This record gives sequence, structure tokens and C-alpha cells, in this order.
Amino acid sequence: MPTNDHRIDARDWSLLAVLSILWGGSFFFNGAALRELPPLTLVFLRVALGAAMLLLPLLRAHGIGFPESWTGWAPFIAIGLLNNVVPFSLIAIGQTFIPSGLASILNATTPMFTVIVMIAAGEEALQMRRLAGVALGLAGVTLLRGWGFETRPGQGLGILLCLGGALSYGFAALAARRLLKDAAPLGTATFQLMASTIMMAVVVGVVEQPWFLPMPSLATWLAVLGLAALSTALAYIVFFQIVRRSGASNVMLVTLLIPVTAILLGWLVLDEPISGREIAGAIVIGSALLVIDGRAFSLLRKLSVASRFSGSREALRCETEKRGPNPR
Repeated sequence: MPTNDHRIDARDWSLLAVLSILWGGSFFFNGAALRELPPLTLVFLRVALGAAMLLLPLLRAHGIGFPESWTGWAPFIAIGLLNNVVPFSLIAIGQTFIPSGLASILNATTPMFTVIVMIAAGEEALQMRRLAGVALGLAGVTLLRGWGFETRPGQGLGILLCLGGALSYGFAALAARRLLKDAAPLGTATFQLMASTIMMAVVVGVVEQPWFLPMPSLATWLAVLGLAALSTALAYIVFFQIVRRSGASNVMLVTLLIPVTAILLGWLVLDEPISGREIAGAIVIGSALLVIDGRAFSLLRKLSVASRFSGSREALRCETEKRGPNPR
């Protein structure tokens, strides 16, 4: 993925809005499908159908071949583990304890964990604004968690699992930067999902044995198909399109929009309540992401310059009025 960041235009803002709906919808689809399917089985169906329904046909249409050796597959196995298997599983299990809206807010901590991982690995310089953003983001997570007792059984465990998923995404970003510098975006998305499918097939066969489960309802299958086709396959295509046009930092702005989308979908369709603490936590985490990204400080500098310029013009006008008209 490119490391340079470009200015984001109206088209990319539109793509970010679309991506927030696709990825925000994943929490909604999870919430609906988990009513009848165990979490690991759902993750297996997500990655398997996501690869088979859209990405593999596109890969074939573009004439991109498969890696020819174990060495060629190794990076995609690592990315699939860190970017799909671990976070998808942790978040899906976490959603059996907490609402989809809360899970999406916790997922918004991904950029903060990415900053921590990149700095610890020596990939990025230590910057005070990034440390301030991380601290503010952790304060937002603490606000979400609350200081008192749990509002429902297992909520603390659900929060920790979702945060573990966000941390895994941070390690996935590090692995992608080091292992996939020259890989084609479509190939990366497809191969990582293929590798994830094989890994999840082993895990789900040992842990949940889905062949003994009763046949899910039509509503559950529709949720699974939406999760695989929209929130996985299509979302990856949109994601890499934004990365190519506007850079990796700009695409992370989608995390500001995902919680809003997921909370609204959970409220409208799943009848999940929205608490004041969730709203406040989302605002704090969103503010932290703006600080990490640097846009908050950039805006403050622009406002400061504009204020000084306006003050200078006003002072000059007053001085001119005191002196009176300049005779010629």
C-alpha cells in the first residue's frame, strides 16, 4: 500500500461514506447472523463466500495468477491470520456479549493501536500529537467501559475481545507494510481471504463442528451473504481504491464514520438501545483520531492565522482612522 498521502477530494469522501456503510454494516450483519450461528462458523462463511462470490471471479477477469510456491503464499497467510482470522473471530465472539454499536466504537480504536505498533516496531517516528491522540483514545475507551458494574453479563469480556481485534489489525498493518510492498491490491485481498478460509476451516471443524447445526433461517443466510459480499469482498475493493487515490492515512478516516453507521443500523433494525455513554465515548474516540491524524492541529493553526490576520487588519484600520486621510 502506498505510504504517500494525497488531498482527499469529493469522490473519495463519497467512497469513504460508502465504505463506512459497508464496514459499519458488518456489525449489523454479525448481530443478525449470530442469533442462529456460532461466531467461528460465521467467520468461516464470511471469508469463504467473500473470496468465492466476488474476489476470485475478479482475479480471474484481471488475469492475476496464484502464488506458485510456499514462499509466495507465506505473506498472505500471515496477513490473513492478523487481518481476518484473529480480528474477525474476536469481534464476532465479542458481539455475543455486547451490542453491535458498542463493538463498532471499539473497532474505531484500530488507528490508535496501529500507531502504538508502528512506533514500537520502529516504522514511524515518535510524535507528541500521536501520543496525545492515543491517550485521548484510551480515555474514550475507558468512558465506554465505565467505572461501575457491568450493565450486562460478560460485557467486560466482550469489550476486551473487540479491543483484541483492533490490536490485531494494528499488527496486520505492520505486516502488510513489511511483507506486501509490491503486491497488487486485488491479489492481496483475494489471497488473504483464501488463506483465511483454509485456517478457519480447520478451526471451525475442531471447535464448533457446524455440520451438526440445524439449518439456519432465510434471514440468517441473507445476513451471511451480506456480510460476505458487501462487508468483505466489495469493502476490500472500495478500500484499496481509496488507498490508491488518497493514501493510507486518509482511508483511516472511515473509522470515524463506522460507529455512527453501525449504531444507527443496530438501533433501527436490531432494536439495540443507544446509551449516552456510548455517544460520549464515540465523540472522545473520534476526537482522538483527529488528533492522531493531525487535522485538529492543522485546523487550529489555520484558525489562529486567520484570527491574527483579521486582528492585524482591524488594527491597521483603526490606526488609519486615527491619522486621518493622507493628504497629497
